[in-house]
Amino acid sequence: MLMEGIFAAVTTPFYPDERIYFRKIEANMARYSRSLLAGMAVLGSTGEAVMLDDSEATEVLKVAAEATAPGKVLIAGVGRESVRGTLALAEVAARSRYDAVMVRPPSYYAGQMTSAAVLSYFRSIADCSPLPVVLYDVPKFVPYQLPIELVAELAAHPNIIGIKDSSGSVERIARQVAATRGAPQRSVTVTPVFEAVTARMLGAKAEPAGSFVSAGDLAGGVALASAPPAPALKTRTKEVGFQVLCGSGSTVCESLQAGASGAILALAACAPQACTEIYLAWKDHDLKLAEEKQQRIAAANQRIVGSLGIAGLKYACDFNGFFGGRTRAPLLPIPAEQKAEIESLLAEIRN
Repeated sequence: MLMEGIFAAVTTPFYPDERIYFRKIEANMARYSRSLLAGMAVLGSTGEAVMLDDSEATEVLKVAAEATAPGKVLIAGVGRESVRGTLALAEVAARSRYDAVMVRPPSYYAGQMTSAAVLSYFRSIADCSPLPVVLYDVPKFVPYQLPIELVAELAAHPNIIGIKDSSGSVERIARQVAATRGAPQRSVTVTPVFEAVTARMLGAKAEPAGSFVSAGDLAGGVALASAPPAPALKTRTKEVGFQVLCGSGSTVCESLQAGASGAILALAACAPQACTEIYLAWKDHDLKLAEEKQQRIAAANQRIVGSLGIAGLKYACDFNGFFGGRTRAPLLPIPAEQKAEIESLLAEIRN
């Protein structure tokens, strides 16, 4: 799977009584589908994945996928404390036609997570996962970091295709790019303009385009409407190596310069256009413009994502035309003065 461009780390909306608001998930995913985002990551840290039980996570993955346009890459956050639990959710993601799964390291028994234990955890998942695996290194929430030497070793696995690095360190991004440069190249399916071909695009191609009309109906003169055949999906292949994705909205431009293939960003949940413009300017080799676009979101990302957290980001979504809603307890809502601050920070990056 090709992992290039900007991906939104999407939120999970709740009703005031903390039930999941599935209609708002559908509305958000439909709107993200009309943006220039490369795709969306569902049930990551921004999606409050640790607040959901397995039955809720299953339904969120299903509803989000059904509401997403075929051309958007979908990544499912499936990390659980056990290999068994993670693989069970990976199977759910595969049935819903996700394109990859994102797996965080286990954290409860952090003191026993030696390099050998973590290596075994990820290899066991990658050996059995029905979807390609993206490692998720998030030291803000997991009390240890994946050693770069370990990442390089895992990059050799045929079913581990990349990593989301949320350390915020451009130097670490560069070191991971260098350390995994020798990873095996993979042949991935892309469109004629080298954009990702998703599972839902291939699924739509395989499904019949129209309704069956029986010979009896034809003989009886019954006129039935039938959709024209869907045009054949034109594809080609591209060789890609291990793909490093930036997880910090504050370092997108620098990370791309350091060799990252894209970014999975919490801020893109409320400001997808502003975040995507950084990548598009960089892709056009206009580094000056890319740096200006990066500076444009700097204050908002640092304060909303870095300081105010999930509650702040959800209010930013509400303010910018998406549905954020409240957080699940014990996360608290933000007070009125911080809402005003968010509105001020987003004044120049509305959607």
